[in-house]
Amino acid sequence: MKIASVIVDVPTSQTNHTFDYQVPKSLQGIVQAGVRVIVPFGRRKVMGFVMELKEESDFDRLKEIEEVLDLIPVLTPELLKLGKWLANEMVSLYIQTYQAMLPSILKASYKKEIEKLTDEDLPESMETIFAGRHVIDYDEFVERQGKLNELRKQIEEGNVRFQYIVKGKENRKQLLFLEAAKDVTLLEEALLDIPKRAKKQREILQFFIQNEHPIEQRILFQQLKTSSSTLQPLVDKGLIKKTYKEIYRNPYEDSQITPTQALPLSEQQNKAIEPIWQSVAGNLHEIFLLHGVTGSGKTEVYLQAIERVLDKGREAIVLVPEISLTPQMVHRFKGRFGKDVAVLHSGLSQGEKFDEWTKIQRKEVKVVVGARSAIFAPFENLGIIIIDEEHETSYKQDEQPKYHAREVAKFRGEYHQCPVVLGSATPILETYARAKKGVYSLLEMPYRMNNNAMPPVEIIDMREELHAGNRTMFSRRLIDAIKDKMDKGEQIVLFLNRRGYSTFVMCRECGETVKCPSCDIALTYHKATDELKCHYCNYHIRMVHECPTCQSLSVRYFGTGTQKVEEALKQLIPEVEIIRMDVDTTRKKGAHERLLSQFSEKKAHILLGTQMIAKGLDFENVTLVGVLAIDTMLQLPDFRSSEKTFQLLTQVSGRAGRHHLPGEVIIQTYTPEHYSIELASQYDYEQFFYKEMEMRKQFRYPPYYYLTLIHVSHPNEIKAYEVTKMITKLLRKHLTDQVTILGPTPSPIVRINNRYRYQCMIKYKNEPNQLATIRKILQYYHDEMIKNDLMIQVDLEPYQLM
Repeated sequence: MKIASVIVDVPTSQTNHTFDYQVPKSLQGIVQAGVRVIVPFGRRKVMGFVMELKEESDFDRLKEIEEVLDLIPVLTPELLKLGKWLANEMVSLYIQTYQAMLPSILKASYKKEIEKLTDEDLPESMETIFAGRHVIDYDEFVERQGKLNELRKQIEEGNVRFQYIVKGKENRKQLLFLEAAKDVTLLEEALLDIPKRAKKQREILQFFIQNEHPIEQRILFQQLKTSSSTLQPLVDKGLIKKTYKEIYRNPYEDSQITPTQALPLSEQQNKAIEPIWQSVAGNLHEIFLLHGVTGSGKTEVYLQAIERVLDKGREAIVLVPEISLTPQMVHRFKGRFGKDVAVLHSGLSQGEKFDEWTKIQRKEVKVVVGARSAIFAPFENLGIIIIDEEHETSYKQDEQPKYHAREVAKFRGEYHQCPVVLGSATPILETYARAKKGVYSLLEMPYRMNNNAMPPVEIIDMREELHAGNRTMFSRRLIDAIKDKMDKGEQIVLFLNRRGYSTFVMCRECGETVKCPSCDIALTYHKATDELKCHYCNYHIRMVHECPTCQSLSVRYFGTGTQKVEEALKQLIPEVEIIRMDVDTTRKKGAHERLLSQFSEKKAHILLGTQMIAKGLDFENVTLVGVLAIDTMLQLPDFRSSEKTFQLLTQVSGRAGRHHLPGEVIIQTYTPEHYSIELASQYDYEQFFYKEMEMRKQFRYPPYYYLTLIHVSHPNEIKAYEVTKMITKLLRKHLTDQVTILGPTPSPIVRINNRYRYQCMIKYKNEPNQLATIRKILQYYHDEMIKNDLMIQVDLEPYQLM
């Protein structure tokens, strides 16, 4: 007897283990580890993942597996092992980790149906809802106010069946093709029998006499200006046959990608790539930090390292931050490796993502370029994993399982005995500290390609501008520089860390800001729609012209958003052409690519945007970068705010003067003396590292200490506070004295979506009891989390403290 151990799609701690099911004879040989199955679970049917097959079970009476959803396992043996490790390390559920590894289109959807089993009439109210049908949706029954006690009675009497239907959502794209069903000589004979007046039928037959390859029906109809009514008689006679062919949705026009060859490496590139090549050749697991300034040629090092891996018949994963996954980046990899590349990122439709993932699963590609979740690509012979811009916080997942792609990469690198390369101009302190200690191998690339100098950075003190009577958001120096570049036909990138028109709307009479009713956050004004929007819960209202608190008409806009900058610039320089890139202008599919193409074709003088323009862009005509308001980042309640400011300034500065034209950078700030701004202007990462490390040591933050953040939320504020208080008590009781526990404290934004948020933080160097204690706490509150709308989230390496 074959038994399958299954993890079921019921995300609770009680069901967070395998359940045994019998494999029926009809499914033996098909059910294997890593496939998705449909199994009965209580009164429902649910989807589950098969973990392993075995001969015996500890239970006597087992239910049978009802259906198999996959013929090829969607999870490899390595991914099954990785999922278990991840769930244990991140204090999450097995089902959450396995679902995080797959495209969302592979998640099952559940539907409840009521089926009539008798030809006899049911009670009149039920017959009205069934309306002559044998099967109806349970949701429809409830919506039409069907009586539940009546339904239960009919189920008990066997007249009606209530069932759960599990549906997979994946849909492979298929096109209808036509081809000759007989030999050419037989087609020629058939042509003689077709009457002369049936011109279109004769044309179709002549086409297939001259062309032996199948053709898509739509294309044939276009070419011959005909339709299915003309074709059908030829199909009925067995002369032409229809076939459906599965084709991949291609998000990129391969015809527009120019093939490229490996470039000669500079001395510093050679020095950096040699140890990686040695690791690839020797099948050694080693973690490299490639610390190279912007424009030093890190991408070429990645490409040539991957070439060696492919020569050995192995595979490669390249992670790029979502923001940097520009068409430019994709074209670089597709240009070098052609059809061997699959691309995974959030800009693709669900169908496109599924097709790219299917290519990987079927071993039709060797290289995956993608954002965070691409780290789970189902390769079975990995030869290298590369994480570009490794300092990016987008590599950390916000929802459960709260994994960091870097930690998953280390696990997979060790499993496959292959190198992991972390690349950045501004690595996070923890990574650089490990490289300095020799835990990682440090590879330095301190110079730009062609020995181009880094663009000089000028810091403008906006306090002095204010004293001089300049009340605009642009310093006089920046405006002069913009005009100068426009006169020369050169281009400008302006960076602002906000979207919308202005940051908030305030009453000058009583000082009240207009806030979101569900979140403790000021609403942002968007001029294009004349709306106030909450960027947390998406609440929006028409712009108010009267203060909701004191009814004064003195409501004014404060702060600066991208829309407002665009408008103000056009007032100062009427002839300026601006392309604005932020979340609002890039919502539609392909908008990102379209706007960047327009800028590269010099259809605008200025590219104005938020974080999405800070990285990965390479335009030869950009000679000036202006940073408008960096101070807001420094003021965030986050111990990493100085580090994030330094990283962002360095990245955005790297967009200027990347080719033959020299570049310059102008940073406007109200805190020019802050060390992160000062040292970013000098590109002095080393000095910044030591300065920041002093601060971290003093206040006991990473990399000197590890952090765990426990986050509690509930619609009732007192409940949220009391639970957080109890959790801190339990932690103090069960953890060692070497641990520091902070809290309970309100989160920086206390209320989001009508939920109150409190938190506590654990600081530790080594705490063996931590995971077991947290699991017990979650178990203790389990019922309350299900019944009482309580939410407790655990983050074992928090990057987001808001």
